[in-house]
Amino acid sequence: MVQLVQFSNTTIFSSKHYLMDDYRLLTMSPMEVRYTPIGHVHSPHDTPEDVAHDEVADTTGEIVLEDEYERGLEGLEEFSHAVVLAHLDEVDESRLTARPPHVDDVEVGVFATRSPFRPTPIAQTVVEVLEIDGPRVRVRGLDLVDGTPVLDLKPHVRTVEGDLDVGWLEE
Repeated sequence: MVQLVQFSNTTIFSSKHYLMDDYRLLTMSPMEVRYTPIGHVHSPHDTPEDVAHDEVADTTGEIVLEDEYERGLEGLEEFSHAVVLAHLDEVDESRLTARPPHVDDVEVGVFATRSPFRPTPIAQTVVEVLEIDGPRVRVRGLDLVDGTPVLDLKPHVRTVEGDLDVGWLEE
């Protein structure tokens, strides 16, 4: 017997088979993961090349959630900063090493950088929360491109006390 579970427009038959709302049966590998974005970024950056790392701290924009997620923002206004998880949909390549900007002669593994050229193009960025108006969160410190799909939004909280080692950044 197959138990059906309904999640928005997707019915799960098992851990490997999904029936989409147009009745296509998708087969996924056990390690494949799919997410539906909760919103998108409204940003002055049109392309990844437009993101000037020296100016990111002053860049303002918005995280615009789908209306159905607006209630999930309740209480976020009490936090000064939020963490945005996003899908880098304009990145079409991955690399296992990276040369960080503004550092001469340094090449390190991609997992030791914030490079967008990752095996899984997921971005994590911390932004200052300026204002919340309905499903729109006005922020400062945005380094994401206009239209970037947002996967999650969380309050930024201090989880590690004391000194942190920052690896090659100390050089």
